Amino acid sequence: MSARLLGIDLGTSAVKVLLTTLDGAVVASASAEYPIEQPQPDYAEQAPAAWLRAVANAVRATLVQAPTAPIAAIGLSGQMHGTVLLGADHQPLAPAVIWPDRRSAGEVQEITERVGPERLYAITGSPVATGFQAATVRWVQRHAPALWRRVQRILLPKDYLRFWLTGVFATDPSDAAGTLLFDEARCDWSDELLNLLEIRRDQLPPVQPSASISGRLCEDAANALGLPVGVPVATGAADTACSLLGAGVIRSDQLLLTISTGGQLVQPCETVRIDPQGRIHTFCSALEPGEGRSGWYQMGAMLAAGLALRWLREQLYEEPTNVSYDQMMRLASEAPPGADGLLFLPYLVGERTPYMDPTARGVFFGLTLGHRRSHLIRAAVEGVTLAARNAYDVLRELGTTSQHIVLAGGGARSRFWQQVVADVFGTPVQGLRTAEQSAAGACILAGAAIGALDPVEAAHTWAHYSSLVQPDSDRHCFYQERLEAFRALYQRNAGHFGP
Repeated sequence: MSARLLGIDLGTSAVKVLLTTLDGAVVASASAEYPIEQPQPDYAEQAPAAWLRAVANAVRATLVQAPTAPIAAIGLSGQMHGTVLLGADHQPLAPAVIWPDRRSAGEVQEITERVGPERLYAITGSPVATGFQAATVRWVQRHAPALWRRVQRILLPKDYLRFWLTGVFATDPSDAAGTLLFDEARCDWSDELLNLLEIRRDQLPPVQPSASISGRLCEDAANALGLPVGVPVATGAADTACSLLGAGVIRSDQLLLTISTGGQLVQPCETVRIDPQGRIHTFCSALEPGEGRSGWYQMGAMLAAGLALRWLREQLYEEPTNVSYDQMMRLASEAPPGADGLLFLPYLVGERTPYMDPTARGVFFGLTLGHRRSHLIRAAVEGVTLAARNAYDVLRELGTTSQHIVLAGGGARSRFWQQVVADVFGTPVQGLRTAEQSAAGACILAGAAIGALDPVEAAHTWAHYSSLVQPDSDRHCFYQERLEAFRALYQRNAGHFGP
């Protein structure tokens, strides 16, 4: 039996595990959920121990489906930006602060003012935002100094998982870039930013290539997962970087729109391209720069995409877990485009692109007695898609010429949502059929780390797509008008959303 690759994607609400062959065929998969805790307004935390339990459960559930498959290597993917603080005993000192957390708005302003926006973008490629590690660490320094004095290590979520798996501290360029402590041109931690924020370099993990072996499975983790000791563990990459690999979107003329908990519109690029207005993030990819390899990507980030649909489902149904998203999409398709005048701003946890506004809030505008569930759901789908269109227009302003979108995540499985994206963007759309593309990208990096495959070739051959969906010209014109109303609704309410 040929060797298998195991990809672990430590997501925001669940871990997804994928077992594949070396040519990308999926052998088995499983997932396990964990909650986002909000002990106070604006907080978003998770227990690192809950991640480890979920990983162990999901890996064991995967292996049960293919018990005799030898595992050649493990690859890692994970949610970006989060902060895990370890003490001298290498145990977490507090819950992990994850990317939707908004407590650090004051620290975002402080960092931006002290560094200067232009200098910050030049070093990191991005504006700092709440939930990013730089802002979270600064918040801890200011508001929990006793805790900060005990901090010996600062890790990202997937890198804490790696430490548990291997006993090795390490990270990769794509995840390090999302901390806003990283010099993207030098591909190393920024001494300028570390000195400014009073962070020691030895508190941060060494940076290694994504497609390298960072360590091997240790005995405790091996026993928990049901795997042999010594399996190689690849360095891996941030979930968005892995998603690009798993979706086969690695050229600068391609665009990937992912609708998961949040939403991301991503374009690979061959050089560091920076938005001088700070509306778009530029991060390192999982590929080392070179011929045919886009070493960076630009990303427009929407904080609530699938999250907005999940929230709406919880409000509309007494037993929300008994209602599938497919059912919701079928119901939404019964309402006309524009949902009979109902407009939705999906800013339930603030928004990044293009506003970088943690105070933004969600809005249903134009409600009447004639609106039904179908209208509310359709308005939510359209609102999330219009928010993504905001990011697309920024990328076009910065020079993108791509005229084709790959749609991934939950939205990719809905032909209805594919059509809405095509109509709103005015471009052809293909849904990604590859299951769990971030975990698939982690598998690709695992195979590359042991020399079993070429990541560029695998990215091209592993991805599978649905048939092309063409935009309807009349609906596109209609949505152009809705886009203007969508933007005006935010602009007229900005500053009035409250804390």
